[in-house]
Amino acid sequence: MDLKKKRWVFEDFFEHRSFLISQYTKGELTKREFLQKNFDYFALRNARPYIKVDSYEKGMYNYQYYNVMAKYYRSLSKDVRNTKKHSKYYNYYLNLTNKYYELKDNSVLNILKIQDFRNMKAYYIKCQSKALRNELYEIVLEDKKEAIFHSKADWLLKVLQEENIFDDRVKTSIIDHYINEKYY
Repeated sequence: MDLKKKRWVFEDFFEHRSFLISQYTKGELTKREFLQKNFDYFALRNARPYIKVDSYEKGMYNYQYYNVMAKYYRSLSKDVRNTKKHSKYYNYYLNLTNKYYELKDNSVLNILKIQDFRNMKAYYIKCQSKALRNELYEIVLEDKKEAIFHSKADWLLKVLQEENIFDDRVKTSIIDHYINEKYY
């Protein structure tokens, strides 16, 4: 891929991402619609994540891709969980969900390394979901637009603690409404 085309791919991606975030923030999209439009973005382009992540842009692209895929398959698993006809798909979708969340967390680590663990903060966030309380944490890149990540991964938490980035205090998420809105 030549440099001009690569630059266009990232400009398109970040512009589309910001547009959807803006629509969601204004209340023009529900969380489910927001996630569906993110999924459609990648599906319509037959997009694939980057194998070599050597820039912030590639890291964000991969993070968004894996996060969207994880949430998409999580939604599918919820849809078939209590149906006899499709119950065999529940575990399949759940396994894909877990795989994509793991890849998403690896993408976050790539981004943090690219940023040399600078200009960032991380902390647990207040969650309405009992299952996520004291589990879900937020990572914010303070010098990047809309660079807010979430994870429950213990291994990533340890990295944040080792790098003296993690604050043990529970805080309200920067995107609290999004975090606490259900989408299925």
